[in-house]
Amino acid sequence: MKSMMENDQSNMKGGVLVSSNSHEHHHHQGADNKKKKKMKLVILIVNCILLSVAQISGPLLLRIYYLHGGQRKWLSSWLQTVAFPFLLIPISVSWFRSKSKSHDFRSISAIDVNPTTDRKLRFGGFSPKLFISCIFLGIIVGLDSFLYAYGVSYLPVSTSSLLMSTQLAFTAAFALLLVRQKFTPYSINSVVLLTLGAVVLAFHTNGDKPIGVSKAQYFLGFFLTLGAAALFGFMLPFIELVYRKASEAITYDLVMRMQFITSMVATVFCTIAMLINKDFQAISREAKGFELGETKYYIVLICTAVSMQCAVVGTLGVIHCATSLFSGVLMTLLLPIQQICAIFFFNEKFSAEKGMSLGLSIWGFASYFYGEYKQTKKKTHQHKAVSTKSQEIPDEV
Repeated sequence: MKSMMENDQSNMKGGVLVSSNSHEHHHHQGADNKKKKKMKLVILIVNCILLSVAQISGPLLLRIYYLHGGQRKWLSSWLQTVAFPFLLIPISVSWFRSKSKSHDFRSISAIDVNPTTDRKLRFGGFSPKLFISCIFLGIIVGLDSFLYAYGVSYLPVSTSSLLMSTQLAFTAAFALLLVRQKFTPYSINSVVLLTLGAVVLAFHTNGDKPIGVSKAQYFLGFFLTLGAAALFGFMLPFIELVYRKASEAITYDLVMRMQFITSMVATVFCTIAMLINKDFQAISREAKGFELGETKYYIVLICTAVSMQCAVVGTLGVIHCATSLFSGVLMTLLLPIQQICAIFFFNEKFSAEKGMSLGLSIWGFASYFYGEYKQTKKKTHQHKAVSTKSQEIPDEV
């Protein structure tokens, strides 16, 4: 009888111990999830800032290059990806962090990298499918860079930024086809408003052909820029599809490694074209004839390269932390700000059409974020309801 009572007490203590350990495990898991969400939000904000600054400064710097004597299209394309070695800095920091924490299971799970994936990433390895996707994407980026650089050489900033804003429509179409992106009434309203803002700006594009540009060159730049917008609209959902199909855990560290390979391939693509076109030999001659001076010529080239790389990194980071549609909406919101900067730096007039476009863009941006807020709130309530129900179900004895 006494031994039976001792066994019962032992079982009760064991049960209490298991329950306590289970509760402690769930507590640590919840804390880790909160840390992940906060870190993801911080990364999203940083990438939004990078994308915004680069999206505004990049076209202005390229236009300055062309306005003051620059003529090399493949050089402009090359500048958009050549700064990819700077990615080695965050990649190295992330590698040392993962290495120092690789012996701690909780630390590994907190950064969302499993041991197998971590070993692969330490050697810079990817799955064959992911590596091929990066090469394909790099070629597309190189081609898109050339189309954009060629179009900007013949168009004013207001027109080129207007045409690039149409990438939102292409993004929405390809997102529906490739990743089955679900639309809400708020996101549809946002897309419509932002597109209307671009259409309103179209009323201001008549008679804005730059001096020295023929009508044929103007229309060539027009359609090449439109083609660049279509390619860019394809790239965003394609990147999101790659993330979903990848066998590796898609961490921000992996995104940076993917971007490194993609930009390297794009740079090699443009470098080969520059060698064929003998652009490297022309750089020194072009610098001496640059209207702002030889030193400022190289400053413009360096700033353009850094700005363009920040734009691509910011875009990939936003897609990783949010969606391709969100990145498209953000870039379309920046369209009126580009107009204002063009007015300030190039003395363009601020018309009523540009004011209307700014208002529509802000309205569309607010609509999108309100829809995201409502969806997040709905998901939170659903998770709480499921959690409450699971707690009400008694444990099996």
